Amino acid sequence: MQYAATEARDEELSLAERAYRAIRDRLVMLEIRPGAPINEEQLGQSLGVGRTPVREALKRLQYERLIATYPRRGTFATEVNITDLAHISEVRQELEPLAAAQAARRATPADRETLTALRRELERVDSARQGATELMHLDLQVHRAVYAAAHNPYLEDALVRHDNLATRIWCLFIDRLSDMAGHVEEHGPLIEAIVDGEPEKAARLARSHVEDFERAIRAAI
Repeated sequence: MQYAATEARDEELSLAERAYRAIRDRLVMLEIRPGAPINEEQLGQSLGVGRTPVREALKRLQYERLIATYPRRGTFATEVNITDLAHISEVRQELEPLAAAQAARRATPADRETLTALRRELERVDSARQGATELMHLDLQVHRAVYAAAHNPYLEDALVRHDNLATRIWCLFIDRLSDMAGHVEEHGPLIEAIVDGEPEKAARLARSHVEDFERAIRAAI
């Protein structure tokens, strides 16, 4: 009986994690629009999970400022506030270079293999054929792979949360951005520096990437 209960808990945790990642990325990519109501039952049906995993996921997403709950009104996707850009960039300008440098020092062979595969995907980027959404998914993959390669779970957690918020701003202005592919392709030299074990170069390129992001958004406003 105890084994069955433990197995059930593990299954529930895995479902909650699956629900969390799926709902998170829908919010980040604005597939769930800012201000839209969050319906637990509909989300559960679309993901093929019960209400409990969805509720666990929503608790995490509220902490990450992707949803907000209001008494007697319900739960909603948070609005994207452009005034948050400076605060988010301030954090990322300090932490992104740290993560990139640590990734260059600590990346395992498996990390390097993952990053090299993403580098090959970047080389195949064709802005004429690939849509903005596909490019944004690739951008998220690269960032998350770099954070994971730093092997610091606290740093990774902080950066994933802030990169998610930055990506929502990016998606809000995506139709006004002239060189989306160019921004994503900037990751190529960064990945090379990490794979080659060059922490100072990786840190410099990571900071430049964040600064370029903020400039591009401000130019689009």
